Amino acid sequence: MSTAAPTATDTKYEMVVGLEVHVQLRTRTKLFCNCSTQFGEPPNRNTCPVCLALPGSLPVLNEAAVDLATRAALALGADVAEESIFARKNYFYPDLPKGYQISQFDKPLATKGSLVIGEHADGSPHRIGITRVHMEEDAGKSVHDRFPGVTAIDLNRAGVPLIEIVSEPDIRSSAEAGSYLRLLKQLLEYLDVSDLNMEEGSLRVDANISIRERGAAKLGTKTEVKNMNSFSGVERALDAEFARQVAIVEAGAAIEQQTLLWDADRGTVRPARAKEGSHDYRYFPDPDLPPLRLTKKWIAQVREHLPELPDARRRRFAEEHKLGAYDIDVLTANPRLAEYFEAVSHALGDPKTAANWVMGEVLATLKNTGQTLDRFPVRPADLAALLGMVRGGTVSNSAAKRIFALMVETGDRPEQIAEREGLAQVGDEAQLAAWVDEVLDAQPAEWQRYLGGEKKLLGVFVGAVMKKSGGRADPRKVNQLLAARASG
Repeated sequence: MSTAAPTATDTKYEMVVGLEVHVQLRTRTKLFCNCSTQFGEPPNRNTCPVCLALPGSLPVLNEAAVDLATRAALALGADVAEESIFARKNYFYPDLPKGYQISQFDKPLATKGSLVIGEHADGSPHRIGITRVHMEEDAGKSVHDRFPGVTAIDLNRAGVPLIEIVSEPDIRSSAEAGSYLRLLKQLLEYLDVSDLNMEEGSLRVDANISIRERGAAKLGTKTEVKNMNSFSGVERALDAEFARQVAIVEAGAAIEQQTLLWDADRGTVRPARAKEGSHDYRYFPDPDLPPLRLTKKWIAQVREHLPELPDARRRRFAEEHKLGAYDIDVLTANPRLAEYFEAVSHALGDPKTAANWVMGEVLATLKNTGQTLDRFPVRPADLAALLGMVRGGTVSNSAAKRIFALMVETGDRPEQIAEREGLAQVGDEAQLAAWVDEVLDAQPAEWQRYLGGEKKLLGVFVGAVMKKSGGRADPRKVNQLLAARASG
């Protein structure tokens, strides 16, 4: 179902998008039983009579999941209900052993939140409304590539706790959808409610999209796009479906309400089934689960213990560390990086130098090695010690980079490496003078040109001395020696 491409900005039509984001909560056990949520176990190992819906088994709600779900709802500015109801959402699918999913319907955990994704042209916040945050259990997984011609069912995931974060249809372009998703993921990372691994299915996105003529108030018929495994995939899928709907309407036909699957390889969407309405699921309160009742005091305690969130941390970094907007955006991209930077900065007492090294050497190493900060061998205190050695003249900047690379390899402290590798900076004037003499003797013509006024050659001589010394010469003293030679 490919079509060539009007976009959301070059036609008379407007894209209208609402997103449903499913987030697996970071709990040890499932939502209604004690089975492990560990990913990657052999198929169907993490199951029990409750997961498998065997007769006589009864669900018991996981308190930790309620805490995490409430934490996410409060961080999104949503109103957390003192009473919410678990309902049975009835549908039949091979990986749904009960024949229904325990979810929340007319009385969800929380409603009326929002997420600010930027500013409008007039400077007002660009706010995307959050319709609801509700709790539900995950389904199992159909595996289509394990046995040729056969679909296998793995029920390890059945019953894993989820929250579904449903936005208002406030999104008007694929770029806005991408911004919303990236900021939502960052917020959830700061809350530590999920590992948010899209490859493992911990974060999944469904997109509801319709079109209407610009300026119209009435919403068009929507379709739902599934099977998107990256945020860039969501953006591409929305653009493809927008183009498809525009082509249909321009041809005088009507949009059919249906569920579509995104084919990333072909860049197209294809129909999966007619899209259900809420009445098709025949929701009713689960008779085995009482209403979830939360006290005002408990909700207030959860709110009180929320961590510092991204917007607050960005503001604090600007005020406390006097960093620019670009540095702040990079350093607050995730909580682990922000914490690592602050630990280095506090130990060193120099936020800008700490920021430069964390954004430079540290991030480059993480990218090249695939490591995470949780397992990074260079401890913040050791990086601060290395930068202190540069500031104190013990090692040069180039030697510091060599020492840092060895710290990554060995986990050793910088002082140990500098001594072992002979990388301590040489400030002895006799040794420096000998290196300067060797460099000038090797380049007499260039030295005469420098004396004649070609001052840019100074950097050439300093670089040559640094090279001859193996990076150990004190560049400040080398400059002083060269200046003295020129004036003498």
